[in-house]
Amino acid sequence: MSSVVFSEFYWTSSDGLKLYGRDYQPEGIARPLPVLAIHGLTRNSADFDSIASLLCHEGYRVLAVDVRGRGTSQRAGDPMTYVPPVYAGDITALLDHKNIERAIFLGTSMGGLITMCVAALRPQAIAAAILNDVGPEVAPEGLARIAAYTGKPVSITNWAEAADYARVINEAAFPHYDDSDWTAFAERIFTENTEGVPVLAYDPDISAPIRAGGAAALVPDLWPLFRTLAERPTLIVRGGSSDLLSPSIAARMLDEGVEASLVEVPDIGHAPMLDEPEASEAILDFLSKQT
Repeated sequence: MSSVVFSEFYWTSSDGLKLYGRDYQPEGIARPLPVLAIHGLTRNSADFDSIASLLCHEGYRVLAVDVRGRGTSQRAGDPMTYVPPVYAGDITALLDHKNIERAIFLGTSMGGLITMCVAALRPQAIAAAILNDVGPEVAPEGLARIAAYTGKPVSITNWAEAADYARVINEAAFPHYDDSDWTAFAERIFTENTEGVPVLAYDPDISAPIRAGGAAALVPDLWPLFRTLAERPTLIVRGGSSDLLSPSIAARMLDEGVEASLVEVPDIGHAPMLDEPEASEAILDFLSKQT
């Protein structure tokens, strides 16, 4: 399926940061509820291009954002604002900017944590939610892996080395990827500096709260927020070999979520790109029941 052209937009956070997003508009009249996509810790809106294009072809408007300090969004002056409650405030500012009263939230990893925080700040804004490989607690193995590379200096001199870096960090999650996949992956997570050298597309200081509070600072106990969120339809997408969302945590989410359902993507780790057939088909089926 061909990619859909998106328009770019900006909005301003409460502390004055210029934040960036992509607006994928379907041809013709869009379905009533837009999909708001929020990426993971070190990623950006480019992660959603494939799933956004698919949803757009099905009549859904998709807004994919760069969280503060990532991609094209401005970096924070105070690195201790790189935490989910602040990100959630940025998202509610976006809702106000776009005059969106209700949306279906799609959150990958950290984006799912932000969604839970939005459920506390503005529960009426969330019509339904898709949590991609994340829960209100996470497995310690996954936390340790993420903390080990986030914000660490990376010595890259060309795009071939950038693709090698992407592979080394993520090959356990995507064992079927080939060289072209890793090149595309690198193009999502790197940008070029003024000298044309690839650099990671995020502020290294996003790791400041992690350094201050340890790996556990990434995810406090969010079970109360998850219960609030999952009072509305909630689809949990789990990578079959995920080291972040364990089978036991996913099972508890099903037990405690009033309207929670689960789909697993076999042979994929943290986190599915959502272009896998198992994920995309489940998402389309889920969305068809919401609008």
